Amino acid sequence: MFYAYILFSEKLGIYYVGSTGNLNDRLKRHNEGRSKFTKPGVPWKLVYQKEFSTKSDACKFEKHIKAQKSRKFIEELIQSV
Repeated sequence: MFYAYILFSEKLGIYYVGSTGNLNDRLKRHNEGRSKFTKPGVPWKLVYQKEFSTKSDACKFEKHIKAQKSRKFIEELIQSV
């Protein structure tokens, strides 16, 4: 399984959108500061996840979210679950 996910940093007040094949490991890496972009926002909270059967589909959904360039879109997506 593959996942598209959204993290939230209360420290920075921002969302991070990504995709992965191992959600637990990826979240751990973000919160250990092993990702350059997300290191300043530790701790990150997983606020949304969607499962896909292929890596390609997970990446497409990640790109779709990012293409919206909209905090409102992300928050509506989170609330829809």
